[in-house]
Amino acid sequence: MNSNPRTPPVARREIVSWAMYDFAHSAFGTLVVTFIFSAYYAQAIHPDPIQGAIWWTRAVNASAIITALMMPVLGAMGDFGGLKKRFLLVATAVCVALTATLFRMGPGDAWAAAVVFVGASVAYESLQSLSNAFLPEISTRENMGRISGLGWGLGYFGGLLCLIPALGMVTGWLPEDGGVNVRATNLLAAGWLLVFSVPLFAFLRERQPRRRASPLEYVNRGFERIGETARDLRRYRQAIRLLIARLVYNDGLLTAFTMAAIYAGAEFGMETADLLVLGIVVNATAGASAIGFGFLQDRIGGKRTIAITLVLLMVAVALAWFARDLPMFWAAAILLGLMVGPNQAASRALLGSFVPPNKQGELFGFYAFSGRLASVLGPLSYGLILGATESHRWAIASIIVFLAAGLLLLLRVDEEEGVALAVSEAAPVA
Repeated sequence: MNSNPRTPPVARREIVSWAMYDFAHSAFGTLVVTFIFSAYYAQAIHPDPIQGAIWWTRAVNASAIITALMMPVLGAMGDFGGLKKRFLLVATAVCVALTATLFRMGPGDAWAAAVVFVGASVAYESLQSLSNAFLPEISTRENMGRISGLGWGLGYFGGLLCLIPALGMVTGWLPEDGGVNVRATNLLAAGWLLVFSVPLFAFLRERQPRRRASPLEYVNRGFERIGETARDLRRYRQAIRLLIARLVYNDGLLTAFTMAAIYAGAEFGMETADLLVLGIVVNATAGASAIGFGFLQDRIGGKRTIAITLVLLMVAVALAWFARDLPMFWAAAILLGLMVGPNQAASRALLGSFVPPNKQGELFGFYAFSGRLASVLGPLSYGLILGATESHRWAIASIIVFLAAGLLLLLRVDEEEGVALAVSEAAPVA
């Protein structure tokens, strides 16, 4: 199924186990980043809700900067040494341990909770980047959109399913004293990742050849490979253009998701149980549309698919901005869910179609770089506007600027040229 004839063929169980890994790590994004812990941090852990929201954006920024600086080199090291799967195992273990530690964070632990969250978030983003780098190995140009969409779809359905026990936890299964009912959802997220990541480590193969070297040599070679790519940027200009465009539009997209629960709570008085119901609906729509749009992408191309989603995402944010009642806000949230899944799946698949076989970890490391650097300006802008105006409405309006600018940059990407270069370099790896 992969383009390199010297690598092992792809078994169906590898595709399913790879897609299931999106299902496994979805609980962290859903419960910790988006719907529960973010709101709990702002409203309960930090003594001031406005400052709590600002501190949360700074924690998101810190994890974004660390991940952005680390992942290109780590991906290049994985390509050189055939270590992507081992690095993925370490990142998974760290994320599980630190997410479980968040259970211990309660009112008054604002600094400690922020530090632990940053560490968990860095591990979470690292494991996503490393698993993404396997996509070109288990797919072809003709089905990459569907396989990427399957992964994102299962990821959102995983987020949906984990919200069901989380809803029970916060609404009566567990005591409310000290926020135990809310904090326990971190244990659920950690256990979810631990259990459902097992198929990937059991079945997915590492196809890059293993090279024995000292740790220092791995690091040096990682930096050397980054330097080689940097000196040859014109050769990979379509991938670079896509990464720049994604850096901008993903800034808006991630800000909308990371601040959604805080915005809903501040503007519409939605409490934790209400936010969980919102999360269930948004994840259901996102999962279904990610899978459906995967087939559309394989027909019309990734660039067109992304452009469609960006236009409709701007409409969704505008609806949330203008909303004065819950029905209109719900309409905005559902439209956001319908477009966010296809946008992320198509972005991953489009880059995958641009990636030569020996650059998978490295270029998906840059993909993580653009994704996490994208988590800096959006939340920072949100926090600055919120601090200046004390209005979440004015803060959320800034998201439209990032989506529109990203769309304009996307129009410069030549999809045919990017695919042609990757095909021309699809030679056996030495």
